[in-house]
Amino acid sequence: MSARPAPAPLLVACALGIEHLALRAGDRGGADGPVTVLRTGMGPVAAARSVTRVLADPALAGAAVLATGFCAGLAPGMHPGDLVVADETRDPRGSVPCTGTGPLVKELGRILPGRTVHTGPLVGSDHVVRGSERSALRATGAIAADMESATTLLAAVRTGERPVAAVRVVVDAPEHELVRIGTVRGGISAFRVLRSVLPAFFEWHRNVLLPRR
Repeated sequence: MSARPAPAPLLVACALGIEHLALRAGDRGGADGPVTVLRTGMGPVAAARSVTRVLADPALAGAAVLATGFCAGLAPGMHPGDLVVADETRDPRGSVPCTGTGPLVKELGRILPGRTVHTGPLVGSDHVVRGSERSALRATGAIAADMESATTLLAAVRTGERPVAAVRVVVDAPEHELVRIGTVRGGISAFRVLRSVLPAFFEWHRNVLLPRR
């Protein structure tokens, strides 16, 4: 009887030290396969470079990739600590459809009951989105914006066929705009939510694993 193939790895990518800290503080049990939590650095250029470099490692061949961290909510009524599950990511270079969005939303709802989960397009920017620009991006149909998810997923699919997803925690919104991202160090709900999401990522990973080749 042949041995069961090893499960494909999971790469979880975030940009900021505070995001990485939240993920490292989360529950790491329950993963089906090796998990790498990568801090890419801030901005689309850093994210693309880091993800491309890491996925060149043969140990991460076929890895599922999930981009996460904080984001700016674009829709009225969003609040810090809400979750955004992308059904696609967009930036000027194109869009990437996400894998397994429905089950991911369901699992996040189970793990964080009562927490609002928004689903829709996540748009990439090369700077922090504020004021009227937020309204302009909302008019395109996007529900949230960040600087790394779109380029992370684009870099991931360009290196090979793999499941990809993006889950972000709203850290500011039209009625709750932050002056600077460092404000999250004060212990607002976004950090606590991000610290709690890893089990949902692991369940998503189990559901979308590609056969190793």
